[in-house]
Amino acid sequence: MINKKRIAKTATALLTAAMLIQAVPAHADSVHVAKEGDTFYTLSKQYGVGLNALIKANNDISAYNIYGGLKITIPGKTTNTASAAAKTVTAASLDVNSDSKVVQAWGKTFDYSKTVDVKATAYSSDASENGGWGAVDYFGNPLELGTIAVDPTIIPLGTKVLVTGHTHPGLPKQAFVATARDVGSAIKGHKIDIFIPGSKQSVSTFGIQDVELYILK
Repeated sequence: MINKKRIAKTATALLTAAMLIQAVPAHADSVHVAKEGDTFYTLSKQYGVGLNALIKANNDISAYNIYGGLKITIPGKTTNTASAAAKTVTAASLDVNSDSKVVQAWGKTFDYSKTVDVKATAYSSDASENGGWGAVDYFGNPLELGTIAVDPTIIPLGTKVLVTGHTHPGLPKQAFVATARDVGSAIKGHKIDIFIPGSKQSVSTFGIQDVELYILK
């Protein structure tokens, strides 16, 4: 004879266990295999994790050297707070002290010698935009986020700058550190060309923008 009460109790226990399992928040880290155009900022938005937490979980990876195939740790998060976490990712907060020649961005402090206003364009790794030399900079190093082409008579090669005032989904918002590692036949005077990982078409949406550079010491 079937014991209906025992079956009912068993079913209730199983249902309760299933509900408890579903209620347990997932905190396990996961791994993202980077693709062309990925940045810590875009990944923080994609996975709904804090930018600082993402950078901390990958402190051995340079934010300016994220390339296709690179394995990036996505720190565990509680599912029901994912949307809230995504909303907390904000643009760099700039705090400039012109008297002391100090600028703060992303919680870091930079000393600078002067500011330079320039017209900025952007380029990709497409061969048509690199003079047939391939996706390398003036020194033969692979192009990466944080590379800019300059007129060396205005900004010497090797100069580090904080780029501000730009807007493009392939770049960190509001501010990022770049190094003058490239040149271009059309980059003369107060102009720079910003390398952005991604397709030629997506990069072309950058257009021409007025940006301000902080020349870092």
